[in-house]
Formats: sequence, structure tokens, C-alpha cells
Amino acid sequence: MSNAPLMPKATAVWLVDNTALSFDQVAEFTKMHPLEVRAIADGDAAQGIKGMDPISTGQLSREEIEKGEKDPEYRLKLGESKVILPEAKKKKGPRYTPVSRRHERPSAILWLVRNHPELKDAQIMRLVGTTKTTIASVRDRTHWNAQTLTPMDPVTLGLCSQIELDFEVQRAAKEKPATQQYGGATLLPASETTAKREAEPETPASEKRRDDMEVDAVFAKLKNIGGGKKHDEEDE
Repeated sequence: MSNAPLMPKATAVWLVDNTALSFDQVAEFTKMHPLEVRAIADGDAAQGIKGMDPISTGQLSREEIEKGEKDPEYRLKLGESKVILPEAKKKKGPRYTPVSRRHERPSAILWLVRNHPELKDAQIMRLVGTTKTTIASVRDRTHWNAQTLTPMDPVTLGLCSQIELDFEVQRAAKEKPATQQYGGATLLPASETTAKREAEPETPASEKRRDDMEVDAVFAKLKNIGGGKKHDEEDE
């Protein structure tokens, strides 16, 4: 194996302190410069570094060290390490956008805000690979280039795929409530309100006039009756 051992400098410190290997052998094994190994031996470098035993980690055997001590020309061979390092987990973050397309993100954000207002900021961030600050500046028209921004489909710009866009739109639609609350009252769909208006019969104007005439006639009759009683009292 041509790779260096784990913690090369700490391994070099241990080999210098615990073996009779030459500086060149230690330097070759740890992939360091011979002068740096010499500085470690002189105490000019790696001060405060605790040596690490390569035998305990399985990177070097005692027999291999003995071969090197007997023959200064022998080059030590790195063994299979017994220490298994976990794979570094990828951090979740905004989608990476090529530098050549980063100036197009505000236009894509403007398109999403206008055509899909139901999308949340987090969804727009996933689709375009932007930040909440940029989204807010595009929404309230405070972006430095707001006057010249033109809405552009992020799929056409290559910032996301059509499948990703459809997925986020469907997801937002599922999370959106069936009825919207406004001022404490429930707003019904236009189809229901239109149907109710059509179902209610309208009163013709002629019927309204006839009803008004009947009311006037009743009041006139009552007035005459009241006037007749008054004349009778005067005659008596």
C-alpha cells in the first residue's frame, strides 16, 4: 500500500523514540521529508505530539520493524489498518448551482413566486438552491436587480427538473387547507356560491309592484274608516 499511515507525524514520533530505524526509513513509511524526521529526533519539531504505536493499529508488525532495523535499505510496508474510520456524512444544504447559472436564480424565484404562490420558502430553496434572504428580496421587490428581473421557468434554466418542480407543487397543494379562513369567516368556493344564487328564485318586478299596491290599498281603507268615525262623532 502506498498510502501514509494514520496520523503520520505521531507515528514518526513513536518510531523515532522506540526503534532503530533510519530517518530515511521513517520518512518513507510516514510520507514525510527526512529533514522533518531529523527535526523530530532533535526535538525541534512535533513538540507536544504524543507518539502513536502503528503496531497496535495493525499498520505495522514487529517483524517488519525488525527487518528494517537489520537492513537500512529495506523499506517498511504498510499493513491493513484495524481502525475503521466512519464515512463522512454529507451535510444537507442548499442545492449546488453552477456559477454560470447563479445570476439566473432571482428570475427563477420570481417565476415561482408568481406562478406557484403556494410554495414555501424552504421548497423554493430546494428547487433553486438559494437563501431566504434572496427570496424575501424578490418578493418585496428590494432585490438590487428588481427593476430588470424577468420571470423565467427554473426547469428551462436547468436549475431543477420538471419532476422535482411537480413534486414540490403537489406537496404544497396537499398541505394547503381545503377552505381558507379570512377574518374569522370561511370562504366557500365560487362554484358553491354561484349554485346557491342560481337555486334561489328571483322575485319578478311586476309581483313587487302588485304587493306594493295591495299594501297602499290597505292603508287607504284604514284611513277612510278612521275618517268616517270622526265625522259620526261631529254629527252627534
